[in-house]
Amino acid sequence: MKRFKFIFAVLFIFCGFILGMFVQTQMTITTAMVEQAEKLIGLNFNDAKRDSMLEGLQEQLGNYENMRKVNLPNSVMPAVQFNPIPVGFKFETERRPFKSSKLDKVVPDKIEDVAFYSVGELAYLIKNKKITSVQLTQMYLDRLKKYGPKLECVITLTEELAMKQARRADEEIGKGKYRGELHGIPYGIKDLLSTKNYK
Repeated sequence: MKRFKFIFAVLFIFCGFILGMFVQTQMTITTAMVEQAEKLIGLNFNDAKRDSMLEGLQEQLGNYENMRKVNLPNSVMPAVQFNPIPVGFKFETERRPFKSSKLDKVVPDKIEDVAFYSVGELAYLIKNKKITSVQLTQMYLDRLKKYGPKLECVITLTEELAMKQARRADEEIGKGKYRGELHGIPYGIKDLLSTKNYK
């Protein structure tokens, strides 16, 4: 963290110099320059750390010089919004129901072989009652217990909640209340999620 704080602070300090006397020339940043910048921002590094910063600082300097080569008038507004939609692209205004692809998947002899099936394929098996959500959920829980410690990919294993939701999904599907392609599909959530009874 200190290193990044230092790098950005140094670049800010050097900005005035870059915009002036070094616009037309390629400046080489030295450890002596880094040492002087430390005094201005209240940090202190040894020679080894200063030396390790040089490549990154030089790269950033080159980036600034390249940006200044772009003819960008003051009338151009800052990029305050990222819009990935291509110019001229128009979305359809008519809402249409989702239609899943027609599949013909069978359950293999070993249920673990479906571990890498797509969500669409798993949904087909559940919808057509070729496999239950409980079976699928238990298989994935077993895999998480087996591979989780080695891969270090699990923080909280919500086994009780997962099985409760799976049983409820199977009950609803059994009554003909199929909610859609994600109904009964086990899932994992990547960090920053809070749910009742779990820390």
